[in-house]
Amino acid sequence: MNRIKLLLCSALSLVLINCASTKEIRINPRSTWNATDPKPFKQHIPERITIHHEGTRFEQSDNALKHIKNVQTWGMGKDRNWNDIPYHFLIDPKGNIYEGRNIFTVGETATEYDPTDHLLITCMGNFEEQEVSEEQLESLIHLIAYCCHKFQIPPETIASHKDYSNQTVCPGKNLYKYLENNYIKEEVIKLLDENP
Repeated sequence: MNRIKLLLCSALSLVLINCASTKEIRINPRSTWNATDPKPFKQHIPERITIHHEGTRFEQSDNALKHIKNVQTWGMGKDRNWNDIPYHFLIDPKGNIYEGRNIFTVGETATEYDPTDHLLITCMGNFEEQEVSEEQLESLIHLIAYCCHKFQIPPETIASHKDYSNQTVCPGKNLYKYLENNYIKEEVIKLLDENP
């Protein structure tokens, strides 16, 4: 119960935050992409980090704010009828980080896995076809380290959508390789060790 109170009290101080590293990261709030208010939905405490890709091709020159808003509109529409945008955080190819749904609410997915207790981070793009930019990968690592530190999530839990589902290749082979070779996990652990 103390952990739940601690996490609820510390949630969403998301404008400019000092990550568990020497780098400060900026998380752009929902207002920057003109988010619609969510519908009521199931709450949870995040206990693991799960990485996604969005699955649609996205270039550095594309309009991230418009795209994120379109994803929310599509997800909350009659085709999906989700309660909000499905992810807790989104990262564009320039490395900009955006606040998605409330951390303490369960994400949503088009596959069979239950995302209860998963903190969902998506990188915008289709990494079956595209390479992950250096900026995007660096922001992903720093964001994961921040989330592990702030929400007391063990870095050993870092995995991807396809690790929980047989129905997807998400997050795509060009992002998944950084999970397969443990690069993301090792870099996150380094950051956490530098700033316990």
